[in-house]
Amino acid sequence: MCAYVLVAEDDVKQADLVRRYLEHEGHRVVTVHDGRSALDEVRRRAPDLMVLDVMMPKVDGLDVCRIVRAESDLPVLILTARTTEDDLLLGLDLGADDYMTKPYSPRELMARVRALLRRTRAAASAPAPVLTAGAVAVDPARHEVVVDGRRIECTPGEFQILELMAGEPGRVFTREQILLHLHGFDRYITSRAVDVHVMNLRRKIEPEPRRPVRLVTVHGVGYKLTDAAPGSPDDA
Repeated sequence: MCAYVLVAEDDVKQADLVRRYLEHEGHRVVTVHDGRSALDEVRRRAPDLMVLDVMMPKVDGLDVCRIVRAESDLPVLILTARTTEDDLLLGLDLGADDYMTKPYSPRELMARVRALLRRTRAAASAPAPVLTAGAVAVDPARHEVVVDGRRIECTPGEFQILELMAGEPGRVFTREQILLHLHGFDRYITSRAVDVHVMNLRRKIEPEPRRPVRLVTVHGVGYKLTDAAPGSPDDA
């Protein structure tokens, strides 16, 4: 599974360590040490994946993630020494595909890279059918979501939640199941990340976000995506 990986890390020794591990797995690697260079490299060579540090000069890593996500679907794995929940949620909300806090195990980092590359390539090579739940249509092949006939923009995390739930409309998913689907096991990411994604999704897919009828809460359990039409009663 050879890929071109861009490592954006201002700590030269840390960048070199990540580079050596990636090259050992057979990947081609380019390292840069500031946010502006990271953006230039993404636009010039279109890497398969970017490992992105948050604390970088010239352009902050979170700004890099926001800009990249606005321009492409490049998988982004964020590395950061910031460990507060708000920092983690911000990175996910800006469109990061995965998030690891420092210090981290290089072996775990390689496992995360492999998982992201497998997921990306599977989506590209084996287009899945369009999934529907009422007025919500999720197209995995095009990475598009259409609600009431209009296309809406989703972050990668939001899209993964809709794709998971639209595959089984009416099924209740616990926060832990959704979190595992999004990020695997990470002790720093809590179920609040799921609540943030759900809150943002409701703003995009619900006729009245404060009275959801599509992405509803099953109290004490989790969330489900329903086939409900606007005005239908539900247990939101």
